[in-house]
Amino acid sequence: MTSLLIKNARIVDGTSPEPTEPMQIAIEDGRIREVGASVAFTAEEELDLNGLTVMPGLIDCHVHTIASTANLGLNASLPSSLVAARAATLMKNMILRGFTTVRDLGGADRGLQLAVEEGHFTAPRLVICGKALSQTGGHTDYRGPYDNRDVGWYAQALGTLGRICDGKPELLRAAREELKGGAQFLKVMADGGVSSPSDPIGYLVYSVDELTALVEVANGFGTYVAAHLYADEAIVRALDCGITCIEHGNLIGDETIKRVAREGAFVVPTNITYDLLARKGAEFGLPPESVAKVADVREAGLERVVKLHEAGVTMGYGSDLLGGMQTEQSGEFPLRGRYIPADAVIRSATVDAAKVLRMEGEVGVIAPGAHADIIAVEGNPLENLDLLTGQGAHMPLIMQGGRAIKKAASL
Repeated sequence: MTSLLIKNARIVDGTSPEPTEPMQIAIEDGRIREVGASVAFTAEEELDLNGLTVMPGLIDCHVHTIASTANLGLNASLPSSLVAARAATLMKNMILRGFTTVRDLGGADRGLQLAVEEGHFTAPRLVICGKALSQTGGHTDYRGPYDNRDVGWYAQALGTLGRICDGKPELLRAAREELKGGAQFLKVMADGGVSSPSDPIGYLVYSVDELTALVEVANGFGTYVAAHLYADEAIVRALDCGITCIEHGNLIGDETIKRVAREGAFVVPTNITYDLLARKGAEFGLPPESVAKVADVREAGLERVVKLHEAGVTMGYGSDLLGGMQTEQSGEFPLRGRYIPADAVIRSATVDAAKVLRMEGEVGVIAPGAHADIIAVEGNPLENLDLLTGQGAHMPLIMQGGRAIKKAASL
């Protein structure tokens, strides 16, 4: 049994525009046992965080841990052993930025997740969907218009974000295989994408019948479907089919925003990726045809974040960065902060992110029963969101499950 008492913790979790008064946090066996102004708890160790802001470990709801290059066609062809080694580095850098939990939206498998759970990699807690489900010529089909090679190997290669399945029987079989393999939710490509060559934005892929059946499979397994979506028409179709988590959503309409709020669906904007792709996509290996698509969604996405916030939609924090761009994972904080209040931005990476992951009370909060995922920040992020950037430079303490991943000598 291990125990720790944290003192003088002024907590910021996004649920208030001001930090709390100094609190004490009792931690036992990797979980938070008690939080209060004063707690009766005898610990093996005490840690005074006076002068620092204390936050729950951050959550990124949309990452690709296996994407070591923005050229996803090339990434798919890499040996799985090399992909795993590169993923270990990418994930270590994520947790050193303060992200103690991440949700992988296509690529990571149960083996990679087990490697994290068994402690072989220093990494965030990993929530996975396995391979994203796509159709021929859709998002995650990286062959291009003149390449008709068989893609049966996509489902087995660690470096692929998705697998190709056409028609209802193939789609449902693939979904069941991913769930059998350890997927905690399903991801479907229900619109065209930026990083793939043959599918324009607004491409209505998969039939209503197929998407509805996919949702039925997920619901029957006790989970949900997240969908890659940009265009309003595609989002409406997805909602009609029972899909409850919208990834990106850059072109969502005003009436659809109201519907999303009314029905309690989630949206995970990923604006930092378009900001970077527009400026540096080619440098990081994004093909020219993909760079040309970025403008279609970049500005609209930022404007829609304001509308989503005003409507009270639950938004998760998402970065969706690829390859070398993943160093900018924390850039979504100040980017969103130009448009919506800082507490709402922080909440998207804590309490609201936990809702998206269906892990309420487990992560994203400093409360009894939750994992002891805690970071300490120099200064107040509610006043300056840039404190959450800089590769963790302003975080003298990063703790996951009660274990210090990073601890400054001054603490």
